[in-house]
Amino acid sequence: MLISMSATILDGRATRATLIPGLLEKIAALTQTPTLVIIQLGDRPDSRAFIKAKKSFAKEIGVKEKHIKMPEATSEEEVLQVVQAYNTDPTVQGIIVQLPLPTHVDADKVIEAIDPKKDVDGLTSFNMKALADGQGTVMLATARGIRELLDHHSISLAGKVVTIIGRSKLVGQPIAAMCRAAKAEVIVCDRTTADLVKETQKADIVIVAAGHPGLVTVEHVKPGQVIVDVGITRSADSGLVGDVDFDAVKDVVGAITPVPGGVGPMTVFALFENLVDLSV
Repeated sequence: MLISMSATILDGRATRATLIPGLLEKIAALTQTPTLVIIQLGDRPDSRAFIKAKKSFAKEIGVKEKHIKMPEATSEEEVLQVVQAYNTDPTVQGIIVQLPLPTHVDADKVIEAIDPKKDVDGLTSFNMKALADGQGTVMLATARGIRELLDHHSISLAGKVVTIIGRSKLVGQPIAAMCRAAKAEVIVCDRTTADLVKETQKADIVIVAAGHPGLVTVEHVKPGQVIVDVGITRSADSGLVGDVDFDAVKDVVGAITPVPGGVGPMTVFALFENLVDLSV
């Protein structure tokens, strides 16, 4: 029988607001104002929204940004040339290629072309391996944002069982590496896992990054759990929705992130933390 309770809402916007002054201090101590280059192919509505959030936050904290918008039909070679040009530009400290890319462009190849010293999203294999080895200075922005959101609410990963739903190279795997580095016991699943309920019920913390709206329901959770919803899908009826049935689950668990307003704002914050760290 489920016990009704009021979950702590892990508000990413409010958490970010409390952390901004510390980031501003780090920026003020730099000898050069950092510049972030955002490379976009095409004009997907979701990419447009994510880029708008990044540009808005850059303006808020006084960081420079260059938005390079290229036609969807741009060739892979042209994209690689643009990346290389900014790799060698001393006025640029960070590069991000907005994903997903059109199908004719190899996203892995483009990401690998980014100089790891300018890889603010932590997606190059060099930086992902360094993170897994516990030696990384740049962490996937989503993973770093989650860690800092949990830290801010005094939720430790150390010694906890963490079930991650989502195995993707760009999200699920780096989050798993972050949790292992924090001394958590990690279980990695996906939405096709045979007994997903059993795996989520084992966990102290469930992190959902499957890109499947409403995947996690009340049967997957238990009282006291922490639920982190990374998923974000635009629904014609409901607007932005996550991978968790928030309205049902929030009455059971101990803490939960909302969508929107949970992991998203912290991911943007972490991206610029990475930029500042790479600018030192």
